[in-house]
Amino acid sequence: MGLILASASPRRKELLSELVREFLIRAADIPEDLNPHLADLSAQIEELSLRKAQAVAELEPHNSYVLGADTVVVVDGEILGKPTDAADAQRMLEKLSDQWHEVLTGVALVKTGLPPQNYSGHGLSRVKMRKLSEQEILDYIAGGEPMDKAGAYAIQGGAAAFVEVVEGRWDTIVGLPLDTVENLLKAANYPL
Repeated sequence: MGLILASASPRRKELLSELVREFLIRAADIPEDLNPHLADLSAQIEELSLRKAQAVAELEPHNSYVLGADTVVVVDGEILGKPTDAADAQRMLEKLSDQWHEVLTGVALVKTGLPPQNYSGHGLSRVKMRKLSEQEILDYIAGGEPMDKAGAYAIQGGAAAFVEVVEGRWDTIVGLPLDTVENLLKAANYPL
């Protein structure tokens, strides 16, 4: 029974390789919309992660484990996903400047078979960014790094210089809370 990561993120691939030696990558091609009908953001992000895992699981043979994940940034009650363009990235980074925010990463595991079994969880961390100048923001955006990142920044990249304080797990902010992933794999009897 093999493990499949339902994500094209090189960051998630790198993190998962710290926990599991061999796995396949099959990106989930679904809309990344949260379900506003669910009670809270943690339930919404877990449900989106599950939809990603299920989309890939439907294409895979039985006896597979499929792991999906998604990350959002929340500041002042606003959910920041991936920016739509450079102006949106600038807006996000200006909003995060000199502020605390939360980073929530949901993960879900589908164990294929009849019936399939679903497991989900999430990680939550808090981050404080220092005050950013307009030029720093523009230079960071010009480098292209923020365009495929929730909240328009990568803590493992150039935005590390923007971060003053982290409360919680670094891997949650990068996009895959390994403690949560390990718990899901154990619950599904995946051989670690």
